[in-house]
Amino acid sequence: MAKEITPRAEDYSQWYLDIVKKAGLADNSAVRGCMVIKPYGYAIWEKLRDVLDAEFKRTGHVNAYFPLFIPKSFLSREAQHVEGFAKECAVVTHHRLKADPNGNGLIVDPEAKLEEELIVRPTSETIIWSTYKDWIQSYRDLPLLINQWANVVRWEMRTRPFLRTTEFLWQEGHTAHASREEAVREARMIHDIYADFAESWMAMPVIKGSKTANERFAGAEDTYTIEALMQDGKSLQAGTSHFLGQNFARAFDVTFLNESNQQELVWATSWGVSTRLIGGLIMTHSDDEGLVLPPKIAPLQVVIIPVPKTDPAINAVAEQLIRELTAKGISVKYDTDEKNRPGFKYAEYELKGVPVRVAIGQRDLEKGQAEVARRDTREKEFVPLEGLGRHVEQLLDDIQQNLLLKALRYRQENTREANDFETFTRILEEQGGFVSAHWDGTTETELKIKELTKATIRCIPLDQKEEAGKCILTGAPSYGRVLFAKAY
Repeated sequence: MAKEITPRAEDYSQWYLDIVKKAGLADNSAVRGCMVIKPYGYAIWEKLRDVLDAEFKRTGHVNAYFPLFIPKSFLSREAQHVEGFAKECAVVTHHRLKADPNGNGLIVDPEAKLEEELIVRPTSETIIWSTYKDWIQSYRDLPLLINQWANVVRWEMRTRPFLRTTEFLWQEGHTAHASREEAVREARMIHDIYADFAESWMAMPVIKGSKTANERFAGAEDTYTIEALMQDGKSLQAGTSHFLGQNFARAFDVTFLNESNQQELVWATSWGVSTRLIGGLIMTHSDDEGLVLPPKIAPLQVVIIPVPKTDPAINAVAEQLIRELTAKGISVKYDTDEKNRPGFKYAEYELKGVPVRVAIGQRDLEKGQAEVARRDTREKEFVPLEGLGRHVEQLLDDIQQNLLLKALRYRQENTREANDFETFTRILEEQGGFVSAHWDGTTETELKIKELTKATIRCIPLDQKEEAGKCILTGAPSYGRVLFAKAY
């Protein structure tokens, strides 16, 4: 099966597409730019979703659902917002079809034109804030902490499964607060939640930072981002949290009566992660043999395979192991399907990234052992049946930690400093990765660097140290380094 996967060194882009297809994560759709998320890919999304959903609820947020369609006039109310999304919007103009009188199937009924066009949700700030106007009257109604799990549509010209598709799944939080300080604290808290989730659950190390004015979310005063480095040296924006100030409250006239009996505009945040995280998982950990999944996110953590086929003695050992592991909350499958030989099964589960494989045969039983293989390093060992469950449980923890350390090591080895434009461009062309460099703080310079190198400022690191220097392009004064990279 691995022979069907293009090696990363040969064609990284095709390798990625091969992994998505061969591991059964997603398929092409009849709708251009959209994907069908297959059961295994959706199971990964469910794992990601459930962990984050529990964390949001732990921090006081509740789920709701808002309409897929947004009146066009709503987007026009916040100038930066409409400018940021106008080119990506899908527009509904009619509400009915009819039979073509010439017998050529269906046509749009010209009599069914909408009085106002509807935008298929690219993001929900406008429809949500038009609703919040009715929900918020006084300080007693605040804070309002709402999240929704939904799909959105952004009309993309160049698409790639999970990383950039016309329609994708995500969560979007939208909160309202009585003070600037409380809203900023909310945006920063969610930023921390995203970073911790990426590292603790996905084993994907991230850089926490804020976006430049040019790269901020349309309509935000500040955007906080987590940036991960993929194996091809490109950066992936894995999640963002936005402090919206009072921009949307002003646009939709959302005010509240404060404790001094005075009217004030509400303060806002929004934040989200999407199915793009699955693309990040693939490109952070996988290899030329197929998908590699961190145990905490893997839909199936352990597979048990009888060799060459089942019998009562093997079944008894397998069932005991299943009881031990499931009692610990570990997902296990005992593959008793005899249509395929063990070698085929090994390759299949390796391709799908199952973290641990346990093979049990008659000879193994005679020796009181089982063969245990780990997906991350592909190492195998024989483990005594006595204590096999404890060993597998510990192995899952080891794999999770190893994947994080491996990815962290890669990022450290591929983060470099540049103090002049020649060095900067050479690093990007020959090595890739993150480049830490001085920038003069102007959008003009930022856009010129992007034009010349295709690299963008991924973030201003939150732990940025004050350091006097000169902009790599203009030579103008700079007081701290920012992080550049080519990106998805």
